[in-house]
Amino acid sequence: MLALQYIRENKSSVLEGLEKRGFKSVELIDQIIDLDERRRSIQTKLDSRLSDSNQIAKEIGNLFKSGETEKANVLKETSIQAKELTTQLQEQLKKISSELLELRTQIPNIPDKSVQAGNTEEDNEEVFRAGEIPRLDSNALCHWDLASKYDLIDFELGNKITGAGFPVYKGKGARLQRGLINFFLDRNTAAGYKEVQVPHLVNEDSGFGTGQLPDKEGQMYHIQNDNLYLIPTAEVPITNLYRNSLLNVSELPIALTGYTPCYRREAGSYGAHVRGLNRLHQFDKVEIVRIEEPQNAMNALDSMVDHVKSILNDLGLPYRVLKLCGGDLGFTSALTYDFEVFSTAQKRWLEISSVSTFNSFQAERLQLRYKDKEGKKQSVHTLNGSSLALPRVIAGLIENFQTVQGIKIPEVLVPYTGFDLIN
Repeated sequence: MLALQYIRENKSSVLEGLEKRGFKSVELIDQIIDLDERRRSIQTKLDSRLSDSNQIAKEIGNLFKSGETEKANVLKETSIQAKELTTQLQEQLKKISSELLELRTQIPNIPDKSVQAGNTEEDNEEVFRAGEIPRLDSNALCHWDLASKYDLIDFELGNKITGAGFPVYKGKGARLQRGLINFFLDRNTAAGYKEVQVPHLVNEDSGFGTGQLPDKEGQMYHIQNDNLYLIPTAEVPITNLYRNSLLNVSELPIALTGYTPCYRREAGSYGAHVRGLNRLHQFDKVEIVRIEEPQNAMNALDSMVDHVKSILNDLGLPYRVLKLCGGDLGFTSALTYDFEVFSTAQKRWLEISSVSTFNSFQAERLQLRYKDKEGKKQSVHTLNGSSLALPRVIAGLIENFQTVQGIKIPEVLVPYTGFDLIN
C-alpha cells in the first residue's frame, strides 16, 4: 500500500507509474488526496480540542483546590460541551480514515523506473538465458505420460480423493519431490537464509499485510467457520512474522527460507496449457524472503536472482529470465523477474520462479518499520522469491532428462533421492 505522504508529494510520478501498469481508475488518486486533506484538517481541529480540554481540566482542578467551586462547575459545563465536539470529530476522523484505507487498497504498487511499459506477457523483456535445450527422441513423452509410465504421479487418484489439481506422488516420484525440497532448503540455508516452519493457515490481517486480501479474483481457499485462509505461498506467513514490528537497523538484513504446500483455486484456468503439473490447486514450494534497508534492496534482489540461477545451473535445466513489464506485474510488486524452464516435450516455457521486490508497499500494510542509525523510524523494503516451485521443476526434469533407458537424475540430486535413474 502506498504511503499517504508519498501519494501527496509524488502525484505525477504515481500517475505515471499507474499508466505504465495500464491501471484505469486513476481518479482514485485525486479522491485519496482530497480525503487526506480533510483528514488532516479534522486531525488538526481534534488535536486543538484535546489540548484545550486538557488545559480546562487543569484549571478545574486548580479552582477546586482553591475553593472556587462555582467557577469550577461553570468550567465543567464547558468541558462537557468540548468533549461532545471532540467525540464528533473523532467519529468523523474514523469514518474518513476508513474510506481512505478502502481507496488505498485499490491502488497497486508503482513499478520501478527500469520496468518497461506493456500490457501482456508478450511485452516482457528476456534478460538472460542459459542451458542447452536437449534433442529428444521422436518418441519422447510429456511429463503426464512419463508419470504414468513410471508410476510417479497419479492424477486420477488425486481427482478421486479431492478433485482435479490435487495429484498423488508415488514411489520414486514422491522421493524425487522430497529430495528436491531438501536440496532447495540446503542450498538456501548455505546461502545465509534461516529456515523457518510456518503455519499453512493465516488470518485476515496476515493476508492483508502481504497483499493477498482483499482477494478480488477469489483465488484463495477460505475456511469460513474459522475465517482463516489456506496460504497461496509461504511468503504470506513468513513475511507476517514481522507484522506490527519495529526493528533495529542492527537486525537487518533478515533472510528467511521455508517449505510449505501452497493452495490456489486458480479460478478461470482451463485448457491444454494447465494439463498435468502445469497448473495445480495444491503444490509444494520453497520460498526465500528478505527484509532490507531501502538502499540495499536492489542489491538484495540481484543476489536473489543470482541464487536461483545457481540452483538451476546445478540442475542442468535450460531456463530463461524475464523482466516483467508494467502490465504483467503482480499487484504488490515494484519489480519482478520470472524464471522459466523450457519443457522440451511440450515445446513451451514453464514458469518455475518469481523473484520480486515490493519496496515499502507491503511494509506499509504490515506496519513494519525499523529505526535507522539516527533513531528515525523508516519503512523497510520486503522481497521474496520462489526457490523453487516444485511441480514445473519436476515436469522439466523428467521431460528434459528422459532417455531410452529411463529418466536420468541430475548428479546434485542423487544424494537426496538415493537413485540416479528412474526406469
